[in-house]
Amino acid sequence: MPKLNKEEKALLDSYEKGELRPVRKAKKELQSYQVYARATFQKDKRVNIRISTRDLEGIQKKALEEGIPYQTLISSVLHKYLSGRLKEKTV
Repeated sequence: MPKLNKEEKALLDSYEKGELRPVRKAKKELQSYQVYARATFQKDKRVNIRISTRDLEGIQKKALEEGIPYQTLISSVLHKYLSGRLKEKTV
């Protein structure tokens, strides 16, 4: 078995103790979340920006490391920033 992180261990412990219960109306719940996901990730606008060559190359390098297109990385970073999930690193 692969090594588990804290969150995975906690989930496994809860499962083994029988603490997890099925979601009521799971199919309806799943459909709701699918609608939310589609609305969140719908890309219906185009934006053109100017950035430095150095920044673009850095973004492309990070995207390559993540295995995603660099435009997707830019979109993801913007979305995380706007939703408050992107935090500034304090030194």
